[in-house]
Amino acid sequence: MIIHIVMWKLKGEGAEKQDNIRKVKAALETCKDIVPGMLKYEIGIDAGIDHAPWDIAVYSEFSSREALQAYQQHPTHLAIKPIVGAVREARGAVDYET
Repeated sequence: MIIHIVMWKLKGEGAEKQDNIRKVKAALETCKDIVPGMLKYEIGIDAGIDHAPWDIAVYSEFSSREALQAYQQHPTHLAIKPIVGAVREARGAVDYET
């Protein structure tokens, strides 16, 4: 199994930041269950507990590297990249096998 985690710090402060978080979350929600082999897909907004630099994250599990690659190349996933990119300040990601 492959775990795929991506985190974003978004542009803006206050209401602008919250609007950007809503936009990104809505875009990310379109990617749930878009490919066979996607076992889990969760979107989380930072709860503000640890003052982490990240505003929103996706935790996903895939049955194989091929399933993750299919997700990354899927038209729905590719279509959200400009939406996220327009409000993204920074991005972090990790993929690991379990």
